[in-house]
Amino acid sequence: MAKYTGPVCRLCRREGEKLFLKGERCFTSKCSVERREGAPGQHGRGRQSRSDYKIQLRAKQKVRRSYGVLERKFREYFQKAAKTKGVTGTELLINLERRLDNVVYRLGFGSSRAHARQVVGHGHIRVNGKRVNIPSFAVSIGDVVEVADGARNDVSIVGAMAAGEARSIPEWLTLERNAFRGTVTAYPTREQMPQSYQEQLIVELYSK
Repeated sequence: MAKYTGPVCRLCRREGEKLFLKGERCFTSKCSVERREGAPGQHGRGRQSRSDYKIQLRAKQKVRRSYGVLERKFREYFQKAAKTKGVTGTELLINLERRLDNVVYRLGFGSSRAHARQVVGHGHIRVNGKRVNIPSFAVSIGDVVEVADGARNDVSIVGAMAAGEARSIPEWLTLERNAFRGTVTAYPTREQMPQSYQEQLIVELYSK
């Protein structure tokens, strides 16, 4: 299972905004985006070109890095979205939101998507009562996602849920906090997904 193992704060600085890749640290004064100006590297504060290609690339990298997906898998999501009848960009985001690691993060069982990916990979999550340890598993409407009984005392999961109480749960999910259980009640609409994403630029980039 391939994954990015470098410093994630550099990714946020490269995109020029918080991608919330380190959980609660992103909400504190320790956040690198707030402490250091400009992109990483010795030329980070230099003059940057703004070609159409670069704008499209940055839009794609922002979404890809937010969900923790590598390029090959991201392109697969795009190709799948392009074959559906809906709006390609919206379908792409829906496919990403349906990932099990994202749902675990949205429900507050993980402090970040990276942590949620780890929770899933360690076998701490059940979907409809069955153990699923594949972060890219796509949930469907009606699926019940819950923390396994043996992991409900896990310090990292309990801590993530405590910290996540102040974070709102998406309207397409319902959460039974005391039961460590959530249900997928619908697929997200575009209005329920991050408005800062510019998915049309991604479509333009991959359509060249």
